[in-house]
Amino acid sequence: METTVQRRILVVEDERTIADSVAARLRAEGYAVEVAGDGPAAVAAARHTPPDAIVLDVMLPGFDGLEVCRRVQAERPVPVLMLTARDDETDLLVGLAVGADDYLTKPFSMRELAARVHALLRRAQRNADRVGAAPLRLGDLEINLAERRVSRAGVEAHLTPTEFDLLAHLAQHPRAVLPRERLLTDVWGWADTSGTRTVDSHVKALRRKLGADLIRTVHGVGYALEVTR
Repeated sequence: METTVQRRILVVEDERTIADSVAARLRAEGYAVEVAGDGPAAVAAARHTPPDAIVLDVMLPGFDGLEVCRRVQAERPVPVLMLTARDDETDLLVGLAVGADDYLTKPFSMRELAARVHALLRRAQRNADRVGAAPLRLGDLEINLAERRVSRAGVEAHLTPTEFDLLAHLAQHPRAVLPRERLLTDVWGWADTSGTRTVDSHVKALRRKLGADLIRTVHGVGYALEVTR
């Protein structure tokens, strides 16, 4: 009889009521949950028992969630959902730059949080299934799906997990204009397509790392990967 491995979630939140509520909801969803209340404890917990995903508050004692994300991702890539009390684009871009995959602005519903965690884990499994896939070569862009490496004109770019997933999806539909809502569904796995700003922020990061000419904006619709012949 096949056994199902219980997924482990690390919840990092210094507000005890929020931490308890998040942990209770995720345990009800069938996850094994560990809670850390500050930056150093979070890094130590991730190192001692590597989680399958992290729910990470930005504002923490010791050092903040951005530093936690930076240190954890440097040791072992792991899906991260950041929680923030502010809906500021600068904070969002910094979070994405250090390896966060998704974010929720407080206050949020526990139903939405659980859905986002489910989506992160589904994406992680989908990525694992790509082992052995042939690289994509489009003009001077090369995407190694199995090794999750990207280079343009022979220069490697270091992408976050979500940046890689978004680029790979666009590259699988070269020159096709993909609506933001479709990207949220296909890449992020969101049923709720209200967070199109998340797509915009990741596209900005890809342009910064790979060149502003790589992804074309079709205003009011979405984005297309431009491939040089």
